[in-house]
Parts: sequence; C-alpha cells; structure tokens
Amino acid sequence: MHCDARPANLGAYLDGELSLEQIAVVQKHLEDCPRCATEIAELVRLKQSLRPARGRFTPTAEFRRKVQSQVAVRKPRRWSLRLIPAIAAIAAMLFVAIAWIAYSRRTDDLAEIVDLHINALASTNLVDVVSTDRHTVKPWFTGKIPFTFDLPEFAGTGYTLLGGRLVYFHQRPGAQLIVALRQHKISVLIFQDSPDMTQAFAGPARVSRRNYFGIESWQSQELRFVVISDADPAAIETLSQSFQRANQ
Repeated sequence: MHCDARPANLGAYLDGELSLEQIAVVQKHLEDCPRCATEIAELVRLKQSLRPARGRFTPTAEFRRKVQSQVAVRKPRRWSLRLIPAIAAIAAMLFVAIAWIAYSRRTDDLAEIVDLHINALASTNLVDVVSTDRHTVKPWFTGKIPFTFDLPEFAGTGYTLLGGRLVYFHQRPGAQLIVALRQHKISVLIFQDSPDMTQAFAGPARVSRRNYFGIESWQSQELRFVVISDADPAAIETLSQSFQRANQ
C-alpha cells in the first residue's frame, strides 16, 4: 500500500542532501507514518549491505607521485575560505541525518517490542504454557532460551500469572510472560541484553508511552526486562519492581 503523503525527497533525506527546514518536514512525516519510516530503515539496510561490495581504487606508485607533485606546486586559493560555511552546513546536516537514522532505528526496535505484546493479545493462543504457578511456567523455558530468570510471588498481589510463550527479537529467543491485572493484560519480556536493546531503551527505568501502551525497561544480571501494558503507569511500575526484586 502506498502512502499518499510520502515525501518525494526521502532519498535525498537519507543522503543528507536536504536543508534543515526540509529535514524537519520529513522527520515530522516519519514520526507519523510507520510505512515511510520502515521504508527509510529498509533503504539504510540496503545501503549498509551494498557498502562492502563497493570496489576500492588502489593507486599505483606513479599515480601517487604525480598527484603529490601537483599538490606540492599549487598554492592555496584565497577564495577556498568561502567554502568553510558550506562545509559546516553540510556537516550539520549529516549530523542531523545520522542522529535521525539512529532515532529511527531505536523507534523501529520499540515498535517491534510493542508488536510482540500486540501479537500475543491478538493470538488465539495467548500463551504456550498455561499455568498460574510460577514453578510450572519457569521450567517450561528450559532448553528454549539461553538464560534463566526468576518470577516473583503473585499470591495476594492482585496480579495473576496466566502463563508464558517463546518470542524472538532480532532473531534471538526470549521469554514473554503474560500477567493479568483485572481486565488488563501485561507482557513481561525477557531477553539477553545487547547493544541494540540498550539503545532501544536508553535512559533510566521509567514508564514511558508508546502507541497508547506504557513501557518500563531495565537491565539486570545481563538480562533486559521490558514490561508493556495499557494499564496505568503505577500498576506497571509495581509489577516491574516485583520482577526487579526477584532477579537481583
């Protein structure tokens, strides 16, 4: 499906060929349009994949001597100083573009994490292992994921463990625990921590919003925990704290 509002200069944006005003317009559209943001991410991945295939020119010794001799006899031209503002502007544009690519990648990772929660809610099988007993759910993951974790005690807390399922993030296996709080379903995602996970959830652990869902994330024992739900932030934080205590 084509985006009717797709900017015609996405390629120029990716190549750092736009003015700061044009960059701001494109960025605003990308914030509101996951389709175009995904297209940008795909273009970035394509450029990265093509980069190693680019041939390198290796000059001969004679060619280097000719270039060096020509450079040595030429005097700097006074008007070359006029290029400094242009070079500075280009550098600023590239900085903004690179920062945006990093932000876009972080946004994509967050979206992928949120999708795991949405997919579970939309699935006919909410969990792969159905049990309210943490001593049943935890052993089910043995041999399915390359790490272990602990679950808190849910009795008397108002939270109910519904079970768990195996999920993947960047092709790496992880655990998704589903916890109920009244009419709300809460996902607790656990993965081995990695640079991309750290980048996606940079900053202190706190409840932030993403697509109407509250998200809290933290790192502990080389594991990355992510709690997602449409429940109120206090409920998400309370459950997060119980997992933090259980995995200290």
